[in-house]
Amino acid sequence: MPRRLRYTLLYAPEVHDHLRVIERAHHALLRWAIGEHLTWAPDERTRNRKPLESSPGPFGATWELRCGPGNRFRVFYEIDMGQREVWILAIGIKAGNRLSIGGKEY
Repeated sequence: MPRRLRYTLLYAPEVHDHLRVIERAHHALLRWAIGEHLTWAPDERTRNRKPLESSPGPFGATWELRCGPGNRFRVFYEIDMGQREVWILAIGIKAGNRLSIGGKEY
């Protein structure tokens, strides 16, 4: 079995503003989920990780990670395969059919 290579996780500056709206109690969970799911195989489809199919999502993201209690959090990201980097572009809260990122509804 070939050895998987690690991806570097990078955060867009806007993500810090997005986290201000999310309760601090959930920040460690988000850090853990991002590290666990996106460090080794960010381009692998799973039940909670998928490419955005119709058009780029918020902030130009092409992938989405669902995590947290009831999968209420959404992490939108882009993969640079050549540089082996994952850019976290946005983190939001999903409630029903509404998505809120940084206090703004999308």
